[in-house]
Amino acid sequence: MTNGFAPSVTLEEFLRLLETKPASEFVRGEIIKKPMPQGEHSRLQSKLCAAINEVAESQKIAYAFPELRCSFGGYSIVPDISVFLWERIPLSFLGRIANRFEIHPDWVIEILSPDRKQTKVLENLLHCSQHGTKLGWLIDLEEESILVVFPEQRVKLFRKKTRLPILRPIELVLTVENVFNWLKMK
Repeated sequence: MTNGFAPSVTLEEFLRLLETKPASEFVRGEIIKKPMPQGEHSRLQSKLCAAINEVAESQKIAYAFPELRCSFGGYSIVPDISVFLWERIPLSFLGRIANRFEIHPDWVIEILSPDRKQTKVLENLLHCSQHGTKLGWLIDLEEESILVVFPEQRVKLFRKKTRLPILRPIELVLTVENVFNWLKMK
């Protein structure tokens, strides 16, 4: 691997490779290694998954998965959080959760790492939107803002006390400020 990129391979060849830590993604025919999550990133990822699952799992509305590989539309990505509506969660023939998710998430949440370019992460969110994802968030820790991708790749920036859009029918009320307050450990 040179500069985070490996020679082009097919998606099928990529999926046969051993998983790496941190995860690698397959985008535009290239293998791109994601950066290792740091403290703020891990905290937000954990808190968001817990908040979503607290209101959505018991009612079998949806489930938020951290670091789940999703392969669709020629890409294989590992969003920080992938939320699937309950009826879309892939199952094995035994009725257990599938190991491979070869469909787009309904809601994708990415937390921008300090050493990752916003454009590359936004490209993944736009790819998701093109393939049916209903909602995408790009959380920018440095700017304390959340860029939201809606259907048809409409993009809007949210800051401070602004209420964030949530995947329907999940009943969760969050503002940008709520999300960033989770970083305070006092």
